[in-house]
Amino acid sequence: MSEDTILEFRNVTKEFPGVTALSDVSFKVKRGEIHGLCGENGAGKSTLMKILAGVYPYGTYSGTVLYNGKELKLQNSAIQAAVREGIAIVYQELTLVPAMTVAENIFLGREPVERGSIDWDRLHSETRSILEKYRLDVRPQDVVRNLGIGQMQMTEIAKALSEDAQVLILDEPTSALSEVEIDRLMEILQTLKARGVTCIYITHKMNEFFRITDQLTVLRDGKVVSSQPTAELTPEKVVGLMVGREMKERFPRGARQPGDVILEVQDLHAEWAGREVLKGVSFALRKGEILGIAGLMGSGRTELVMTLFGEFANVTSGAVRLDGKPVQIKGSQAAMRHGLGLVPEDRKRFGLVLPQSIVRNISLANLGQFGGSLAVDEDSELAASTRMAQDLAVKAPSVQVAVGSLSGGNQQKVVMAKWLLSNPQILIMD
Repeated sequence: MSEDTILEFRNVTKEFPGVTALSDVSFKVKRGEIHGLCGENGAGKSTLMKILAGVYPYGTYSGTVLYNGKELKLQNSAIQAAVREGIAIVYQELTLVPAMTVAENIFLGREPVERGSIDWDRLHSETRSILEKYRLDVRPQDVVRNLGIGQMQMTEIAKALSEDAQVLILDEPTSALSEVEIDRLMEILQTLKARGVTCIYITHKMNEFFRITDQLTVLRDGKVVSSQPTAELTPEKVVGLMVGREMKERFPRGARQPGDVILEVQDLHAEWAGREVLKGVSFALRKGEILGIAGLMGSGRTELVMTLFGEFANVTSGAVRLDGKPVQIKGSQAAMRHGLGLVPEDRKRFGLVLPQSIVRNISLANLGQFGGSLAVDEDSELAASTRMAQDLAVKAPSVQVAVGSLSGGNQQKVVMAKWLLSNPQILIMD
C-alpha cells in the first residue's frame, strides 16, 4: 500500500440470507481525493460503506480493508471505533434524534462536560461555530423534528464535519437539498479536500460526479466493474458500466400530447400552526402532462403538495377543482378516493411502514382491491405486490422481507410501486 493510498479494499465479500451484496470488491482510494462510488440501486454501495463505518463489524464479512497501511478491524463498539479512527459517514437514511436540538444531535455522545454536567454554553457556541464556518442554514437550538428534510440533511453533514475526520463518506447527501445548498456542499468538499480530507461520494446524480470527483468506482451487482479517473469517463460510459450495456439515449423524449385540464388550483391560501404557508397559489395540470413545481427550501413546495393531498395545512380560501368540479380534500383517504397519489419528501416518516414486508407496504394503499372489509385475499395481494416489485426491479431476497432492510433506492421503489398499483389519475412526487 503506497503512501498516497489511504484506503484499500481487497476481495471484500458480504452476504445476507439469500443474497450476496458484495463479491470480491477490490479498489484503492488515494489520500485527499474525492472518490465517487456509483451503481444502480442494490449494487452494494451503501453496504460497502457500512463495513468501513463499522455498522457491519470485522468478522461479518470476508476480505480485507486496509486503512493507513494497516488492516482495519472494527469490532467492539465498531461504530464508535470507526469515529475514533477518523472515519465519519453521512448516511442516506437520517440518523438524527427528532426530539433533540441541532446542537444536541451534532455532539451526541461527545458533549462537552464541565464538573460532571453538560456545558450548554460551550455546546451551543461550538455548534454555532461549525454552522457558521460551513454556512449551514440551521440554528443550534432548532429542534430537529421541526426542520425540513433538507435542513435535517445539512445537520447530518454538520455532525460528520464536527468529528474532524480523515475520511468523510457521503451517501446520497444531496437527495433532499436545493440547488443553493448543493452549491454550498460542493464548496465545503473542495475546502475539505484542500485540507487533505479524503471524501467518498455516493450519488445517483451523474452531473455531481463530473463536477466534484477525482476518481470513480462503478459497482454492478456487488462487483467492481471499473475504477478510473473521472476525467477519462463520460456520463454515457458510466451509465453503460452501471447497467452492463451501451446506452445510446439516456433520456428518450416522449411524444406526449397533454389533454384537457384535470386539476386546477386557483388562488389557494392555507394556514398551518397560525402561519400562512400558501399565499394565493394558482396552476393548472392537464391529463398526460408532467408539471414541475420548483422553489428554494422553505418556499412552500412540500406544504403545497401535502395540502393538496389533505394532510397538512388548513385551506382558508381559494378553490381546487378536479375535472372541472370543486372539491374539498380533507385527509389522505379522501385524496385517494379522488384519484390522487403522493410520493412524499420523507419516505421513512410518511411513505413506508419499515418493519412491514414489501408485500404489505405495496398493498397498503390498495387493500380494497384484495377483498372486503373483514378479510384480505392474501394470494391476490401477494400476486399484485410481487408483480409491481418485479416491474420496478426492487432488489430483495424475497418480497416478504421487511422494507427497512432494503437500500434507500429500493425503499423508494416500493413507495412508487404502492402508488402505481393504485392506478392514480394524478401522481404527486415530492
